[in-house]
Amino acid sequence: MANAEKKNLDSPDETRKFEHGQIQVVNIGGGTVGRATFQPGWRWSTHVKPIAGTDLCQAPHFMYQTSGRMVAKMADETEVESGPGDVVILGPGHDAWVVGNEPVVVIDWGGAANYAKR
Repeated sequence: MANAEKKNLDSPDETRKFEHGQIQVVNIGGGTVGRATFQPGWRWSTHVKPIAGTDLCQAPHFMYQTSGRMVAKMADETEVESGPGDVVILGPGHDAWVVGNEPVVVIDWGGAANYAKR
């Protein structure tokens, strides 16, 4: 018989807070899933870079966006704007920021394990 496991992001294993945002993390099935919330005014290079200690975000993201609008700019200057319902893959080496006045919420299966970890 197969094993089953269930966790809920409303009761995360860990919550990592940073200026203008947070990520709630659950560890499940040998992997990590995070729900990140970025408030208007959030920008990775301003609010998470000091925690990460790198010039660009090095976390590889595979995420589903549930609300808000966000722009990610890759090291090669390619920009991707995303919104509700979008599935986005971002490789290491990017900046990102919230566009507009609505919080951005994403579910991330790729980069949550060490994102904004102090």
